[in-house]
Amino acid sequence: MRRGMLIAGAAAALALGLSACGAVDTGTGTDTGTADGGIPRPAACDSDTPYIAVALPNLTNPYYVAMKEGFETAGADNGFEVEVQIANDDDAAQLSQVQAMLQKKPCALALNGVKSEPAAAIVKAANDAGVPVFTVNVTVDPDALEAQGASIVQYLGADNYAGGAQMAEQVLADLGADADLKIGFVTEPDEVPTRVRDQGFEETVASDANATVVAKVDGNVKPDDSLAATTELLSGNPDINVIFASTGPATYGALQALAGNTNVSVYGFCASEEPLQGNYKGCVAQEPGRYGQLVIEEIAGWLGGATPEAEVLLPLKLFVTGETPAPGEVG
Repeated sequence: MRRGMLIAGAAAALALGLSACGAVDTGTGTDTGTADGGIPRPAACDSDTPYIAVALPNLTNPYYVAMKEGFETAGADNGFEVEVQIANDDDAAQLSQVQAMLQKKPCALALNGVKSEPAAAIVKAANDAGVPVFTVNVTVDPDALEAQGASIVQYLGADNYAGGAQMAEQVLADLGADADLKIGFVTEPDEVPTRVRDQGFEETVASDANATVVAKVDGNVKPDDSLAATTELLSGNPDINVIFASTGPATYGALQALAGNTNVSVYGFCASEEPLQGNYKGCVAQEPGRYGQLVIEEIAGWLGGATPEAEVLLPLKLFVTGETPAPGEVG
C-alpha cells in the first residue's frame, strides 16, 4: 500500500508541541519574528503598493484555486501588489520560488507550505531576508522551525481539531453512541493539520467503547492516491464500516473506491461540490478563499499598527445527507 499502513498509534506523532485545540508554535527565531517581541518591517511595506509574496502548493486541488483568488482579490482591494507562485507539490520548487520572490524584497510572505517540515526552510529564508511570514492552512512543523532557528508571525487556518471532533460527533449521532464501529482513516501523515484532524476525530469517537480505529492509510491529498489507498485499506480490512477522510481529495477518492459498496459510511472534510448522498454521510468545509482574504487583511492591519495574533483558528461548516457544499466550501 502506498507509503504503507499507518497503525492507529501514529496519533502519538502529535507530540509536536501542539495542544488539543491545535495551538501553533511560532518558532524560536533569534533575530526576527514574534519570538523576540518584534516583527521586521521591510522598506517595501511603505511603498504606495506594497509587494506581497504568496506561495501555494498547487492548483489541481480546488482548495488552492479558491485561496489564490482570495489572495488576489483582497490584495487588490487593499492596495497591494500580490504575486502568487504555485509549487506543483514540490518542496524544493517552493523554496526556489520563495527565494526568487525574496530577491524582489517583499513587504511580507504569505506561505501555505507543500509539507509541514520542509516549509521551515522557507520560513528561515524569509527570516534571513528580514521578511515577516504569515502562514495559512498548513502548519509549519514546530520542531523543524526550532531546528532552523526560524519563526513566523502568525498561523491562520481551520480549527482542525474541532473539525475532526465534529465528524466524530456526527458519526455517533448517526450510527449510535454505542455502535460497533470499525474505522479506517484516509489521511496524510506528513501534515500537521491532518494529524490534528485525526486526533480530534479519534479522541472524540473514543467515547464509544465499541469504536476501534483499525488502520490509517496515506491518501497524499490526491484523489487518485486516496482511491488506491482506500481500495487496499478495504481489501485488507473488510470489516471496516466507517471511513474518516481528513482532506477533501481523500474524501473524493474514498467515495470513488466505494462505488457500489453500501456497507461503509464516509465522513470527512468536504470534497469540492460533492453532494452528500448514499455512503457520504457528513463532512465539514473550510473556506479557503476567505482564508486568503483574511491573511491579506491581517497584513494590512499590521501595517496599520495592529499586533497580529499568533494564531487565528476558524470554525468549519457542517454538511449532512441531502446537502451539497457550495463552490469554495471545501475540505
